[in-house]
Amino acid sequence: MKEPVKWVRVIYWIGIIALIIGAIDPLEGSILIVAGSVLLALSAQFLQDRHKNIFFVSFLMVLFGVFFLFYFSSLGGFGGSSSLSWWWGLLILPYPIGWLLIVITLMMRAIKKPKLAS
Repeated sequence: MKEPVKWVRVIYWIGIIALIIGAIDPLEGSILIVAGSVLLALSAQFLQDRHKNIFFVSFLMVLFGVFFLFYFSSLGGFGGSSSLSWWWGLLILPYPIGWLLIVITLMMRAIKKPKLAS
């Protein structure tokens, strides 16, 4: 019974590493950030973690924002000489907000250690 838990922990740590590496260049690393957030959401779901809803909502936010990031990039961007106004950039905002929510949740988990039963 210990074997599935080990694989889920490996998926969890790979997700964290993908989030960190992707944050070096948030535009080019957005695919890594999406992959890391989906791995964290999956591992939280398999472990029945209390933060599984936060990880899932954050994954959806990151996915939504990255989709529009690539979509607007394929259209030539927004603002400036583009036909799209700057307001279309608001659709990209869920990407950094979702990433930040994941990072804050991971930091809170690291700071708040579970109490040992005595």
